[in-house]
Amino acid sequence: MTLAGFVVALVIGTLPGARGPGQVSAGLPAARPPQPPAGCPAGGFPAAQRPWAPAAAALPRRGAAGRAPRGRRSSCALPGAEGRPGCAPGAGRGRAGCEQGSVRLQGGKNEFEGTVEVYLNGIWGTICGSHWDNNDATVVCRQLALGEKGTAKHIPFSGLGLIPVFWSEVRCRGDEENILLCEKDTWQDGTCPQKMAAAVTCSSSLAPVFTPIRLAGGSNAHEGRVEVYHGGQWGTVCDDQWDDADAEVVCRQLGLGGVAKAWGQAYFGEGSGPVLLDEVQCTGNELSIEQCPKSSWREHNCAHKEDAGVSCTPLTDGALRLTSGRGSHEGRLEVYHSGQWGTVCDDGWTELNTQVVCRQLGFKYGKSAGLEKESSSEGSSGPIWLDDVSCSGKETNLLQCSRREWGKHDCNHQEDVRLICHPDNDSHKLSLGPPIRLMDGENKKEGRVEIFINGQWGTICDDGWSDKDAAVVCRQLGYKGPARARTMAYFGEGKGPIHVDNVKCTGSERSLADCIKQDIGTHNCRHSEDAGVICDHLSKKAPGNSNKDSLASVCGLRLLHRRQKRIIGGKNSLRGGWPWQVALRLKSSHGDGRLLCGATLISSCWVLTAAHCFKRYGNNTRNYAVRVGDYHTLVPEEYEEEIGVQQIVMHKEYRPDSSDYDIALVRLQGPEEQCARFSTHVLPACLPLRRERPQKTAPNCYITGWGDTGRAYSRTLQQAAIPLLPKRVCEERYKRRFTGRMLCAGNVQEQKRVDSCQGDSGGPLMCERPGESWVVYGVTSWGYGCGVKDSPGVYTKVSSFVPWIKSVTKL
Repeated sequence: MTLAGFVVALVIGTLPGARGPGQVSAGLPAARPPQPPAGCPAGGFPAAQRPWAPAAAALPRRGAAGRAPRGRRSSCALPGAEGRPGCAPGAGRGRAGCEQGSVRLQGGKNEFEGTVEVYLNGIWGTICGSHWDNNDATVVCRQLALGEKGTAKHIPFSGLGLIPVFWSEVRCRGDEENILLCEKDTWQDGTCPQKMAAAVTCSSSLAPVFTPIRLAGGSNAHEGRVEVYHGGQWGTVCDDQWDDADAEVVCRQLGLGGVAKAWGQAYFGEGSGPVLLDEVQCTGNELSIEQCPKSSWREHNCAHKEDAGVSCTPLTDGALRLTSGRGSHEGRLEVYHSGQWGTVCDDGWTELNTQVVCRQLGFKYGKSAGLEKESSSEGSSGPIWLDDVSCSGKETNLLQCSRREWGKHDCNHQEDVRLICHPDNDSHKLSLGPPIRLMDGENKKEGRVEIFINGQWGTICDDGWSDKDAAVVCRQLGYKGPARARTMAYFGEGKGPIHVDNVKCTGSERSLADCIKQDIGTHNCRHSEDAGVICDHLSKKAPGNSNKDSLASVCGLRLLHRRQKRIIGGKNSLRGGWPWQVALRLKSSHGDGRLLCGATLISSCWVLTAAHCFKRYGNNTRNYAVRVGDYHTLVPEEYEEEIGVQQIVMHKEYRPDSSDYDIALVRLQGPEEQCARFSTHVLPACLPLRRERPQKTAPNCYITGWGDTGRAYSRTLQQAAIPLLPKRVCEERYKRRFTGRMLCAGNVQEQKRVDSCQGDSGGPLMCERPGESWVVYGVTSWGYGCGVKDSPGVYTKVSSFVPWIKSVTKL
């Protein structure tokens, strides 16, 4: 990728009050700055006449208040240059903070990439890229507030023109706040081995990049004109498309709870500086204005008389909301008092009262709604706060109307006031309530549903959770395809509070908030019941294939293991990632069954497992069933299929009191090679060659299963990378119990603790051959304890039994 062809300068100044690049105690060796050519004030050079610069001078001290200098700069005002932009190196290529050690990116396709330039002694210069690495790049990205991850790039000097090189090598640890804090070598001898300059690409994947934002011109800290910080300057936002959904995001980003309302037409006074944003169109679900659809920076058709503002009214006594309607514009009226929401009785309620309420909520007018839509089961369970309310219609707040004392009434919840409010125009977007997100799915369209309430992300209990609830969640997140509910912590257990239980959507609501029928935080659940969804769910199955030759050609293919995965640090597999994984289940007279062993699909009708799986319950085929395509043991999957057992063949040399010859074959019920239906989630593994040694041919090995996770058996299919060990390791540990028909594998270091307990008895040890076909080299057999130091797992060596397998299965 050529970064030098297209010049875009990202320039970040120093935020007032923020820690600046100059806030460092240790100085650099002093050096005289080069003298400028004639016609340019001291300290500055035209871009085409930049000299090769020596090391940086000592860092300037900060002001007494500890703040960076305030004020706008059209470009770098150099010492003695009196702010004349023509003498600022790189003038016209963006705006930058011009303190010693400021950095900027030049020549990238966007603000997240480019050649690194550093500001020293009044001059912008580069860094030799010979030893430039990701740690150095990460420090630059952090200094520019472009995220917590940087990737080192290198750009030929030949494309950069005449520009100084300051440092021949930078050695950052990666945790520094400023590149001046890194160790470095001054560029002296004029050589840079590869003749490449340091460049970076910044990624915000590890930490969201939030544009700094503030409120100005309001009468208190909860309201004001919205101002954002970009390119070293504070500027305003135009009110085109500005509404309460945008206000909700601004209030959330500022950490201000309560009721958010948008204001236009410079309600809080006209700002100064540039208009930085226009056409902001948040859904109300974002965490920062940066995440909302909007114009490009500085692209607008506005004047300051259209500056946007917000008010973030705190939840104080008298705050109002409408609940249990089809949106936040209608429903049961609730009022906030003493830390709790309660209802209002309809005794003496008039349309004048309704107008006051709707106006207080930011709507133009409204009307009372009947009670026929609400059944007693949907009514509020909270207090009835107000009764006998009487307004003149001129009040700005419901509490200004005459009423009884708080909590004094003679009503029940069948008499709760219900309203419908109407906005100024049809294009007004209604607030969608608390934001929601999907976590730990395999892509952004699925995951555990989490909701942001009271400043904290929390989960939803799956009691009553259905596809109708999933449809509302997916629609709120902007997905239009079919939605499917997932229960039983299908996407893993969340952390933090369980905010919501017994969600009841009809499927037509605009937001999940409209489906919440009971008080926040009230539930009888654990995180093992966290609800999830799959949005834009595709329902496609590959038909069964009876052609034996074509089946043999697809063995060992993992079609779904490269999808995006957001699970961090977990050992969960991807759905369909191990398509030959089989669950051998014990049938029960109650019909519930339970997982007995893992196994490996080697053809449509044959499964490979361990002989010891049948030691306890015998080889009566009616005791067992085989489940293919399974992922979560308690949630039925689309590709999942449970098939009866027709035949069990244990190796004739296996003895229950021994671990040798621990291998068995299971024939599934069904016509020849038409037992299990193949799909992306159900495919056979390849068999090894006779006497093939995977240590030499296939080093990338995994065990899979629903085995021990360290706390309990997992509900979702687990995977763990596992190293194959020399046989002498197991021979020394297990003596004569370990034979030549066994494989030795596992981590012998105590802190790693990966062995057969992470898989299941009888389950596969798979290794990848070069060329991406996966081979079942081992069957999980035995070991001493779980993850015990110096006690690796032992696996039946499948390559020793290939002739036997082929003679039984006729494959």
